[in-house]
Amino acid sequence: MTPLRIGILGAARITPDALVIPAGLLGHELVAIAARDQRRAEAFAAEHRVARVHESYQDVIDDPDVDVVYNPLPNGLHGPWNIRALQAGKHVLSEKPSASNATEARAVAKAHQASGVRFMEAFHYRYHPVMKRMVDIAGSGEIGEIEHVEVVMGFPLDNLLDPRWDFDLAGGALMDVGCYALHGIRSVGVAMGGEPTVTDAKAVLRDDDPRVDSELFGDVVYPSGASAHFRSSFVLPEMTFTMHLRGTTGEALAHNFVLPSLDNRITVVTAGNSTTERYGDQTSYTYQLDAFAAHVADGAEIYSDSHDALIQSELMDACYEAAGLPLRPTNTI
Repeated sequence: MTPLRIGILGAARITPDALVIPAGLLGHELVAIAARDQRRAEAFAAEHRVARVHESYQDVIDDPDVDVVYNPLPNGLHGPWNIRALQAGKHVLSEKPSASNATEARAVAKAHQASGVRFMEAFHYRYHPVMKRMVDIAGSGEIGEIEHVEVVMGFPLDNLLDPRWDFDLAGGALMDVGCYALHGIRSVGVAMGGEPTVTDAKAVLRDDDPRVDSELFGDVVYPSGASAHFRSSFVLPEMTFTMHLRGTTGEALAHNFVLPSLDNRITVVTAGNSTTERYGDQTSYTYQLDAFAAHVADGAEIYSDSHDALIQSELMDACYEAAGLPLRPTNTI
């Protein structure tokens, strides 16, 4: 497979784990980077062996040696820079959520359809064997018909200056950890007739900004009649990324379905017997980049293209509307 030549927008904290280490393992090239702070970009490039530093994000996109743009900018900057990169004919790997709202996601999807290049929303967990096994359990009948799905996604985000708290940058618990909860609920939904519908949502608001959710709880129903509940939170005392499937004859628990490199256990209970399974020998980010490279090379299947991203964004908007909160604003460059 031809190595990807990757340009990076920003020097985000997630980038070493999400891109740099997997790229090194898989033989892809880090060609260019730009950040708001030039010195930070230079330090990042030196530490992680990025070939060159540009003055602006647009310069990275315009670099003729870059064929893939990785976008880990704050949420509110995902949509507009994704569109810029797609319009320039560059493949895009965008951190999630890849747009601030469904209107913006629709614009990204339109740009993608017109571009002739590849786009992936970086739901890395979906490419790991743990999640593939959970999808298989949901549809295989080994725990019977699925009646209920429960997902908890939370951790303590104590730094109130973090962009993930910023409404104007599409912040909020749902936009960060909650998007994983909803995407996971959607992913297992293939066994329950397809896409779920929001029936209720409630939010706990940030004290100094009632537009921003520190927690958001939601309920959805699948076409089969099965239900799901999720909790997304910035105030849980410790990281909790669990998915629980309850069927008519058993249950299954993924102990950390989003970061299975930290805990790759799935506990399956049937007929009163409990077994523990373990899956995967790489990080979810490595599986994701491998899947993206195959998608770029020959159109191999992915689970999080721009069409999926639009459906995802519509569901997130519906959760905010059900909770009585404003949608995250559309941003421009």
